[in-house]
Amino acid sequence: MDMDASQQNVFDNKFDDIFGSSFSSDPFNFNSQNGVNKDEKDHLIDQLYQEISGLKAQLENLKTESQRAVLQLKGRISELEAELAEQQHLRQQAVDESEFLRAELDELKKKREDTEKAQRSLTEIERKAQANEQRYSKLKEKYSELVQNHADLLRKNAEVTKQVSVARQAQADLEREKKELEDSYQRISEQAQRKTQEQTEVLENLKQELATSKQELQIAQGSLDTCAQAEEKWVTQIAELEKERDSLVNAMACREEEISALQEQLEHTQLKLSSAQESMCQLAKDQRKMLLAESRKAAEQVIQEALRQLEEPTLISCPGSADHLLSTVKYVSNCIEQLEKCWSQYLAHPEDISGLLHSVTLLARLTSDTIVHGGTTCLRAPPEAADALTEACKQYGKETLIYLAFLEGEGTLESVNSTAMKSCLSKIMAIGEELLPRGLDIKQEELGDLVDKEMAATSAAIETATARIEEMLSKSRAGDTGVKLEVNERILGSCTSLMQAIQVLIVASKDLQREIVESGRGTASPKEFYAKNSRWTEGLISASKAVGWGATVMVDAADLVVQGRGKFEELMVCSHEIAASTAQLVAASKVKADKDSPNLAQLQQASRGVSQATAAVVASTISGKSQIEETDNMDFSSMTLTQIKRQEMDSQVRVLELENELQKERQKLGELRKKHYELAGVAEGWEEGTEASPPALQEASFQFHHLHKLVSIRGLADSKPGHYPESVQSQKDRRSVLAENAKAVLPLFLAVPWIPTAAYAAAAAAAYKKTLGAIKISGVTVTRLALLPCTSVFKNRKRGQDAIPICRWFGS
Repeated sequence: MDMDASQQNVFDNKFDDIFGSSFSSDPFNFNSQNGVNKDEKDHLIDQLYQEISGLKAQLENLKTESQRAVLQLKGRISELEAELAEQQHLRQQAVDESEFLRAELDELKKKREDTEKAQRSLTEIERKAQANEQRYSKLKEKYSELVQNHADLLRKNAEVTKQVSVARQAQADLEREKKELEDSYQRISEQAQRKTQEQTEVLENLKQELATSKQELQIAQGSLDTCAQAEEKWVTQIAELEKERDSLVNAMACREEEISALQEQLEHTQLKLSSAQESMCQLAKDQRKMLLAESRKAAEQVIQEALRQLEEPTLISCPGSADHLLSTVKYVSNCIEQLEKCWSQYLAHPEDISGLLHSVTLLARLTSDTIVHGGTTCLRAPPEAADALTEACKQYGKETLIYLAFLEGEGTLESVNSTAMKSCLSKIMAIGEELLPRGLDIKQEELGDLVDKEMAATSAAIETATARIEEMLSKSRAGDTGVKLEVNERILGSCTSLMQAIQVLIVASKDLQREIVESGRGTASPKEFYAKNSRWTEGLISASKAVGWGATVMVDAADLVVQGRGKFEELMVCSHEIAASTAQLVAASKVKADKDSPNLAQLQQASRGVSQATAAVVASTISGKSQIEETDNMDFSSMTLTQIKRQEMDSQVRVLELENELQKERQKLGELRKKHYELAGVAEGWEEGTEASPPALQEASFQFHHLHKLVSIRGLADSKPGHYPESVQSQKDRRSVLAENAKAVLPLFLAVPWIPTAAYAAAAAAAYKKTLGAIKISGVTVTRLALLPCTSVFKNRKRGQDAIPICRWFGS
């Protein structure tokens, strides 16, 4: 009713606008100007009202009928959709059953192929049986010939008794082979019969299953065809219903067009009002775009200036650090997230642009800082990392410029993607983390506690290793006898002595470290002293870890050797590794010590004890290996000429294989040591002091590798008997001991991780090479070489003290 009243009011207003109102005194009054009296006008109005009421009633009837028809059609469509869904479900079931039958058919085909393969294998077995029969006949003929030869040899010469026994042995072997061939033929025949029977049964079963599957497949195909026909029928009915629905929709559209014509005048007025409002909004929007464009241009200029500075040589005088670069990258990541939030707010509320302008300006400044810090950090990085970091910074600057270019218009802001920028930042962060010195992620206040923990852990590892060696010695005495017991006692005894010497060395190192801390910390706490000297502290931690790990590995190697499952070479390598680790611990402890300190003298004495104990382990291992090899000599008394020749050829092949493996392992060892030198240089602060170029570092590394290869291949010999244990006094054993000790000289030399510059490393290597030049090689014997400690020749720039000794000869 309210709707009818409102429509009546609207009609009255429009009628008054067209024909004039009877209650107004306007010039269009019908009584005064048109000559029509009031009764005629009222009659005309009543007539128009009646026509309008009739039209309204017809319109309502049409709407009611249309709605009722639409509801009926919707219900019919729902029923048809339900039936269609059911038919589709049935069709899907039929399709699934068809797929299942196809899978079963494929499986039957595979079984049939397997049966054919089995038949082929049966044919192959029969062929082999025939070959065995032929071989049996040949052996039988050979046996007859041997019997005839045997009779002839008995008649010819009675002195060939040994050959007769060999012929008899051959006869027995032939009889045994004959019997074995007969048994083998019998087994093969039985297996072939069983296999044929099984395959026949399987083939029959497969044929039955195939026939059943074909019947089921035909049934499923028939049901599938029925479903397809029903589906076509329902599709036709749905198409007819859709046509009826379209005709009804067109009729309703015509009625709606008549109603919309009455609303056009109202919309025309509203359009005028909205156009005025849009002009005001467009003016404000243009101003915001201008501000955003100016901010974007300024940001691009800042970033382009940073990219230009990245190529300038003036940055060489201002090197940067990786940790500063990483902190800047983190700020940039946060700024990008903040900028994305401001963009979303700007899209929702374009009138608020202050936050977006601030974020753009901040991003430009931080991006410029990141590029500049990346360029300065490259000056301290290796060549490959420096090139990668420079390229990543350039790419990040380009991606940022592309990112800012999307700020040209509001319509493109929704398609802005910062994934490329974040990917470049991730690359920069990854390279920066690789350039961080080792141990930088440890908090400075935790270094002191970490030193104590590592020293305690090393002591515990040595004690555990000693206990395990004692346990292994007890087991060996209880279960072994003879030469094996003697060798095990000698090796385990030398290992126990080495562990005791290392324990004494660790105690002396602790005393010296305590003295260094007390004399150098002043009023500060020990933790503050360790934090202040973080490089030195990290060296102590690294050396302690290496000693504990080496002791554990050596005990494992000794356990395997005692059990007969290990190699003597592994034990010797482990002893050399422990010697190198203890040398690193000694060098780390004495780098800050007073040269007149009694604790330093005790530490040096303990270091010499470790060197002698290591030599004893190597000597006992070599001696034990020689004894074991002597007991394992080959017995040639029962071998024929053909067998000896065969063994000789196998030995030659094995020698070639071992030489090839040795060459490959030497190359691998050289690459590992080269990489170790590079990583140790970066981690232990070679960049401090005089800066060294990467070529100088590579040259020093090459010299180290060349010297190690020289000493490892040729070895050293010493004619002075006082440098050897009592168990090693022969010239051969002494030469072997010194050759093994010589292999440990260069690892000790390279174990020191704090050579300050590449120039220092190259000069030390040159001095060492000059000392090695005194070696005179004559055949197998090498003259005596007294390798004295390579003491200080360079000054530490920061403290003005002598540099630490580099290495020490085992027996010196």
